[in-house]
Amino acid sequence: MVAIYFSGTGNSEYISRRFSDLMGAECHSIEEDVDFERLLSGAETLAVCYPIYGSLVPRIMREFVEKYKNIIGEKKLIIFCTQMMFSGDGARAFARLIPGCEKNVVYAEHFCMPNNICNFFLFPVRDKERIRKKRAADKKLEKTCQNIRRGISKKRGWHFFSTALGKTQNVAFPGIEEKGRGAFAADQDCTGCGLCVKRCPMQNLELADGRVRQKDNCILCYRCVNLCPRRAATVLIHKKPKRQYKGIC
Repeated sequence: MVAIYFSGTGNSEYISRRFSDLMGAECHSIEEDVDFERLLSGAETLAVCYPIYGSLVPRIMREFVEKYKNIIGEKKLIIFCTQMMFSGDGARAFARLIPGCEKNVVYAEHFCMPNNICNFFLFPVRDKERIRKKRAADKKLEKTCQNIRRGISKKRGWHFFSTALGKTQNVAFPGIEEKGRGAFAADQDCTGCGLCVKRCPMQNLELADGRVRQKDNCILCYRCVNLCPRRAATVLIHKKPKRQYKGIC
């Protein structure tokens, strides 16, 4: 078994690596410089984890799947999606990326994780939420691994109600995603340290004359917003965060 993941701010990485530890699987971020064709081809089962954005798979993961769809479509699939509250059919969204691969899904689950949208007043970053959701995620992961070992199949997000719930978000989100390509901004507090440039998963940012410039390729993952030491970086919501999300641990 091989586990792969995309994680903007650490939640999906935590789930993927914790699952891999429990199951003895190899684990890689899709951002790594790895021979994925060889890696994926050699696995019988592929465990995939990603954050859900508006009940859609993030564009970076969609592009990865498109590149390796002929290999992924032949594998047994375990699908995990991380979400703040609900996504409806967040795990099934991955299966829809490759026609005919739903029959290969042996397990699918959703994990509620701490909020990383750190500059929106309705969703403050709180330690209490982080601790509570981590405890619940750990418990669900242990149960999930027990089920998989016993050959129990579960597919969260496959019910018709889940699909309907997903559509309340995924119908509108493609427009937000497209608009968000150019959503990055750095305010006057930016020192040009280059951290956001180095860590952007889409290579969307560059330094020019000591300022950060974008290339209109943002995926709204919020990594730069939560990393910036001056809290100068924002995407889509251009309000300086009071407190950044530094991960679940």
